[in-house]
Amino acid sequence: MQIPSTIARELMGDIAPKFAELTDQILFDDIWQRPGLPPRERSLITVATLIALNRSEQLPFHMQRALDNGITHAELVEIITHLAFYAGWPTAASAISVLRQLAASQTISKSKE
Repeated sequence: MQIPSTIARELMGDIAPKFAELTDQILFDDIWQRPGLPPRERSLITVATLIALNRSEQLPFHMQRALDNGITHAELVEIITHLAFYAGWPTAASAISVLRQLAASQTISKSKE
């Protein structure tokens, strides 16, 4: 039986297969699918937490997921602006940079279509 490919397996499965498995099965297949919160709100919470904790490496994936889950670019900017006063100006500035790079990559990929 072949295990289906996932982003977690592709990014870290070679070095940390159990971590990739837990990411897929527990985090995304269980926690993200629970009925208590819709995906849009889970994305909002996740993005806000990553910004507040200055976890910029994880932000591109989760900002894109937030967009896919119905959060708009303008709402992401508003989240970042709001958090600047609670999580710190440098943290918010870093998040703006991540959002700028994400928007630029989307513009590039749309122009190739």
